[in-house]
Amino acid sequence: MPDRPQPDLQTPAAPQPVRLADYTPYPWEVDEIDLIFDLHPTDTKVTARASFARKSDAEPGSDLVLDGDGLVLDAIALDGEPLGDNAYQVDAKGLRVFSPPDRFTLDTVTRVNPEANTALSGLYLSGGMLCTQCEAEGFRRITYFPDRPDVLSRYTVTLVADRTAFPVLLANGNPVDHGDSLGDRHWAKWHDPWPKPSYLFALVAGDLHAVPDRFTTRSGRTVDLNIWVRRPDLDQCGHAMASLKKAMAWDEQVFGLEYDLDVFNVVAVSDFNMGAMENKGLNIFNSALLLAKPETATDGDFQRIESVVAHEYFHNWTGNRVTCRDWFQLSLKEGLTVFRDQEFSADHGSAAVKRIQDVRRLRISQFPEDAGPMAHPVRPESYIEINNFYTPTVYEKGAEVIRMMRRLLGAEGFRRGMDLYFQRHDGQAVTCEDFAAAMEDAGGVDLGQFRTWYSQAGTPELTAADRYDAEAGRYTLTLSQHTPPTPGQPDKQPLHIPVVVGLVGADGADLPAQLVEGAGEPTAEGWLLHLREPRQTYVFAGLGERPVPSLLRGFSAPVKLKPPPAER
Repeated sequence: MPDRPQPDLQTPAAPQPVRLADYTPYPWEVDEIDLIFDLHPTDTKVTARASFARKSDAEPGSDLVLDGDGLVLDAIALDGEPLGDNAYQVDAKGLRVFSPPDRFTLDTVTRVNPEANTALSGLYLSGGMLCTQCEAEGFRRITYFPDRPDVLSRYTVTLVADRTAFPVLLANGNPVDHGDSLGDRHWAKWHDPWPKPSYLFALVAGDLHAVPDRFTTRSGRTVDLNIWVRRPDLDQCGHAMASLKKAMAWDEQVFGLEYDLDVFNVVAVSDFNMGAMENKGLNIFNSALLLAKPETATDGDFQRIESVVAHEYFHNWTGNRVTCRDWFQLSLKEGLTVFRDQEFSADHGSAAVKRIQDVRRLRISQFPEDAGPMAHPVRPESYIEINNFYTPTVYEKGAEVIRMMRRLLGAEGFRRGMDLYFQRHDGQAVTCEDFAAAMEDAGGVDLGQFRTWYSQAGTPELTAADRYDAEAGRYTLTLSQHTPPTPGQPDKQPLHIPVVVGLVGADGADLPAQLVEGAGEPTAEGWLLHLREPRQTYVFAGLGERPVPSLLRGFSAPVKLKPPPAER
């Protein structure tokens, strides 16, 4: 083995913004990666073998650039031949291989110290258990790899560890084989047949015990379900397992989405800084969001567990099978999946109460963010640290954008849009624009102006004014929109705002009427008015009394409303 070059330990320059406008595709395909982990709490060896192929439109002869953070490189070889010092370079950001061929296999051996990893990003030790957190950029703390969501690979993982300390060895996908190793060590091999980005990689090794169950999919496949916990927590898994099975059935019934592996594992970890994580086939949860029993948990605890378990399961399609091209598209998976978990909870409880809870959360957490110095669009234009963008705007406002789309398309049109989205993009890393295009094409609607919701920060302010002509039986409603300036966006464009309106009579019932001026159509909830300009007027005819306007029914858009003054 040749002497390896030493990392560049110079003080790094100040971090530079990453900009959406600067996105370029990764120039290499990485179809397969094989990982072998020789697990140890203070010195884990990671042997990686990845197959690279230069894309046809990539620059010929360009270098291979891989991300890496805090790694010790023990060995590197290309197509089985060790690389000399002049063939590659290691620095604080990663590994560069100079002018490799168009197709090759790269072997690396790296070492990491899980016990010293107090950032809890990458591979770390938690209460004697080894586990991972790779979203957004933690995989680079495990091995050298293009740690970005638009590189999709099939993973085969072998875990080797001390049997006494780590009797259970889990990774993504399906179990392939297991056996004994030298001494009191053992191994387990896992394979995930579905291409995934590196942020969805996961492993867990520890003294864990399973609460098992099974789920039969609508096509008749049997899926083994396991919730893995420490022995004292075995009596706290029943609600989480019931929630998981309800979520699997609901996703089949409502969206036609079936689980796609032979096993689904969920692990409770006491020190987990993301709440919960949707790693393919191996969800990892903070214990507080998974474990509960009636003697000690509140109704709110049970509701929260049901919601989070469903959310992480729903990511299997909205986030895993179809993922983000880049981290600016984070709401593509998170906003959509929040919307889906909200609908799941509404269907399994009171829809009205659930909607009130969601709107209160939006107004308490997201509206202030939109009005403050940290205001940013649902799809940001730039960032310095991506972990700072896991925000109420990306999640909760992102869910409201999806909800408005469904309102514009109707339930059937939205389902057709979802079906088309998966048909077009299964196994791909895509953008918010791709999602909107699928909705447009399936629903036959123009979402051109509506897309501004993705790019414009701030909460629109909606003002209503009205008048009633008793002689003509006509009611005129004028709606105005204004979005205050936000940092970096002093000038705002008018949005396409869906405003659901009811015209209520003295008896409390909706009055029959005809919309004779302005864009809108009747729905089950009331009139759906399309506000596209700074100021628009809508005229209703056929009214025998002055109506009381019931505005923004169902909180049809995330806006602040100033209603017309009440008649005295």
